[in-house]
Amino acid sequence: MRSIFVVMKRMIQRPRLIITVVIVAILAIGLILDRLYPLPPLDRHYSTLVAAADGTPLRAFADDDGVWRYPITLDEVSPLYLDALLGYEDRWFYHHPGVNPIALLRASWQWLCTGEIVSGGSTLTMQVARLLDPHGRTLGGKLKQILRALQLEWHLSKSEILTLYLNLAPYGGPIEGVQAASFAYLGKPAKTLTHAEAALLAVLPQSPSRLRPDRNPQAALAARDKVLTRLATLGDWPTATVDDAKAEPVEARSLTQPMLAPLLAERLRAAAPTTMRIQTTIDYDMQWALEQMMRDRLERLPEYASLAVLVVDNRDLKVRAYLGSGDVLNDARYGHVDMVRAIRSPGSTLKPFIYGAALDDGLIHSESLLADVPTSFAGYQPSNFQGGFYGPVSVREALQRSLNVPAVDVLDRLGPERFAGILRNGGLKLELPNGDKPNLSVILGGAGTSLQSLVGAYTALARGGMSGQPRLTEQEPLVEQRMMSDGAAYIVRWMLAANPRPGMSNDVDMSVERRVAWKTGTSYGFRDSWAVGVTDRYTIGVWVGRPDGTPLPGHYGAVTAAPILFDIVDSLPAPTLWTRGFTPPSSVAQVQICWPLGTVPEVGKEHLCHERRTAWILNDAIPPTLPDRIQSSSASDLARYWVNTKTGHRVDAGCTAIHRELRETARWPSLLEPWLSPERRARSRLPRIDGSCPRTTLATERSGLKIIGVRPYAVLRRASEAEKAPMLTLSAVGGDSVSHFWLINGRLIRETAAQQNFQYSFAMPGTYDITALDPSGNYDSLSVKVIQ
Repeated sequence: MRSIFVVMKRMIQRPRLIITVVIVAILAIGLILDRLYPLPPLDRHYSTLVAAADGTPLRAFADDDGVWRYPITLDEVSPLYLDALLGYEDRWFYHHPGVNPIALLRASWQWLCTGEIVSGGSTLTMQVARLLDPHGRTLGGKLKQILRALQLEWHLSKSEILTLYLNLAPYGGPIEGVQAASFAYLGKPAKTLTHAEAALLAVLPQSPSRLRPDRNPQAALAARDKVLTRLATLGDWPTATVDDAKAEPVEARSLTQPMLAPLLAERLRAAAPTTMRIQTTIDYDMQWALEQMMRDRLERLPEYASLAVLVVDNRDLKVRAYLGSGDVLNDARYGHVDMVRAIRSPGSTLKPFIYGAALDDGLIHSESLLADVPTSFAGYQPSNFQGGFYGPVSVREALQRSLNVPAVDVLDRLGPERFAGILRNGGLKLELPNGDKPNLSVILGGAGTSLQSLVGAYTALARGGMSGQPRLTEQEPLVEQRMMSDGAAYIVRWMLAANPRPGMSNDVDMSVERRVAWKTGTSYGFRDSWAVGVTDRYTIGVWVGRPDGTPLPGHYGAVTAAPILFDIVDSLPAPTLWTRGFTPPSSVAQVQICWPLGTVPEVGKEHLCHERRTAWILNDAIPPTLPDRIQSSSASDLARYWVNTKTGHRVDAGCTAIHRELRETARWPSLLEPWLSPERRARSRLPRIDGSCPRTTLATERSGLKIIGVRPYAVLRRASEAEKAPMLTLSAVGGDSVSHFWLINGRLIRETAAQQNFQYSFAMPGTYDITALDPSGNYDSLSVKVIQ
């Protein structure tokens, strides 16, 4: 016993040793408790926040408990909020070890004197401890809170603790964290809070249910002003600033979550389900404006119809607006279906790319002569969307009018599989049914693609021929591919931009109008209506239709999608939006060309230039008119003949009794002969036969080519259903002595030797135009009518 007293006496005489022992004991106890009771998990489940390019929330998805909590860092919150929070809640935050002894003693004394809690004495660290590990308002609970606060300070820095508070503080209802509260109550990010707003959000966690500004604005106002008064009293904020802040009313929005670009948000969340914050490339103001506009346009569409819009910035391929549907909450219109990604028939929207490929191949220039006439391509017989044919047209006219036969003609010469490969290399992959190979129907919508892929391909027209994948998030890399050369892209864009808007006359001075390179398309059966527009700054795509594929008769690209496209174009504010003044690359030039040859006028051969046109050419190549589909000879574009120099009439080469001369004329493609105007036909017609010449091979041509076996306007009757269809025996005399070509309603059906007859059966009632052509351009036409 005596030895114990000796030890105690020595310890009393050595106070430093006592202090050391106490400290070691406390640390040992702390380490043991820290091991036995580790900190609760700090990586709380946050709402998935999908934000616009400027950080403004587009849509948020609540966590598993239904709580809205947007992740935020110290750098993303206003310094005014931090001033208000620390100045009112915990002025000594950066100096105490997690517990403020003076505040605790004050709170304890007030409790002993009044019998109730007047002030909690909690530091911000202690509040974080309670948020991480909730406890009851008892002495035991308070002790647990103090120990957790010390534990937090032991493991975390002050910045980390303050960040936890910013993200976990309660703000009423399902709202946690200052960022979620700022958007929910004020409709703005916490980075932009005013003095009054910062004070309001600083005090709300003290009693989030009682002080909710959307339910109790007066209580919220009083609490806010209390914070402002204290900050002015302590000199944190100038009195004049505080007075101005107090004059600001408390006006909170109803507690709603953001809902912009909802289908894009769902798409990105599904792709990254564990990501708390997804930063998109969306322009918030543009997205908001277009969603309001499209809700109005949606009401004008038929029941069950939907629409989709995609706007891409040509500079960096960032998507600035994304509307997967007109109204995501409208179940009747399938609003939940994202039509930006849906695979649909593109109709005629691929036509610019076939002409771009043909330009790069040296097959055409902008004014190359094409034939818009009924034509059979190995049994495939396309017709125009609105019926009828235009006859001779240029590439520019064919593209602007979206004519089908010329596009199929060019595709047939280029090759469907090669064209599909060009598109694929340019980033536009076509979806073909059942793994089929590309065929001629591809250019008219016989394959599938999405609005996103189509808009990405069209950006090539504003990016020197480089198309790319639209970028949905800031992290996505820039992926671009060569769709066509820069010169071909310029020419195609120029042709599309020179096409007046619907309802606008060709006489309008396009240099002072807002010009857009635009193209429409309609899929078979009116299932999809498309419009794509390209400006210097943006490429805009619009789709209209029913997501379930049901047709919308009477709705097609030019009347349904194009007006929406131009409404969008006119709403975009950027002055660099328009195509006015885009500069041609060095590979492009303008020259005078001649029809029907398609080449430049030759000095001394002006008689071969029947019609002059100004064409855009690429790489100084001036390709002649595409080879005649009927004439197989490489020289079929010129007709050479002998004439009697005295009469000017045509004679045979063997006619030596007179003075004769060899002449030539430019010939139109054989399929176009029946479609030529009288003026055009007169310039290319061969002279009549000279009757004074001795009998030669031209003797049968004195009356030209003539169909025999039927008279013009004959009526053929079909007696009954059981009887065979009426049949005619057709033949022609005159013209070329080698062969004749026969067309029924413009479609080539037979090639015969000269004067050889054949039989044709008229299976259906109707009017039939019968045309006979010869390789020299002579032809004869007549019509017959078949009735029941």
